[in-house]
Amino acid sequence: MNMPLPCLAVAGALLAWVHAASAEPPVPPPSTPTAAEAARAAPALAIRADAAGLQWGPCPAFLPAGCRIAVLHGDPAQPNADVFFQVPGGAVIPSHRHTSAERMVLVEGRLRVQYRGQPAATLEPGGYAYGPAGRSHEATCESTGPCTLFIAFEGPVDAIAD
Repeated sequence: MNMPLPCLAVAGALLAWVHAASAEPPVPPPSTPTAAEAARAAPALAIRADAAGLQWGPCPAFLPAGCRIAVLHGDPAQPNADVFFQVPGGAVIPSHRHTSAERMVLVEGRLRVQYRGQPAATLEPGGYAYGPAGRSHEATCESTGPCTLFIAFEGPVDAIAD
């Protein structure tokens, strides 16, 4: 028996539909979490600058001896990393800049900060400062003990000597 061509097309579509309906549903491929989903899944953190388990590392060579940095959250090579930055009492931080904006809160010590083209400001514990990306600045730890800053970087963490 010969079927007209349109009938064959309909019969083929009907068979495909019946087969699909009786087959197991397809398993979707595993998905990669978005950055927002990964951020929501990250563990919460509460830590002090003097915590025994905090992992401190060295600062770039142009910064004063005894300078150290601890990554608190994020990857310093990616945007949105948080760090503790610490210099010994009396240390002078030479003029430098960052490719990222930075938001800072002084945790301990007394720090005099001056951004190029602006008057100096003195931070005491709890004091906040914002530094625009690319703006050169210098600082002096005016206390006898260390000056420790919490810094949140918008972009990757860097420090470029002027």
